[in-house]
Amino acid sequence: MLVLGRRTGENIRIGDDIKVIVLEVRGGQIKLGIEAPLHIQVHREEIYERIQRQNQRAASMSPVDLAEAARFLRQNGRG
Repeated sequence: MLVLGRRTGENIRIGDDIKVIVLEVRGGQIKLGIEAPLHIQVHREEIYERIQRQNQRAASMSPVDLAEAARFLRQNGRG
């Protein structure tokens, strides 16, 4: 793991396309700004983990489960 020290207003670069800016440091909290291309997903860790769990559940659905989900979406104007 690379550990970097930065102050408010300073930034780091990840490759050519991603910039992380320290916006504010207050108490035990740091606010970061992240500039990244739209095709790069940026999530807080807990959101990323939730997405991964949902993807795993979806990948393990049976054809019957998928058909029921599709029927539900069609009936509720979402498909």
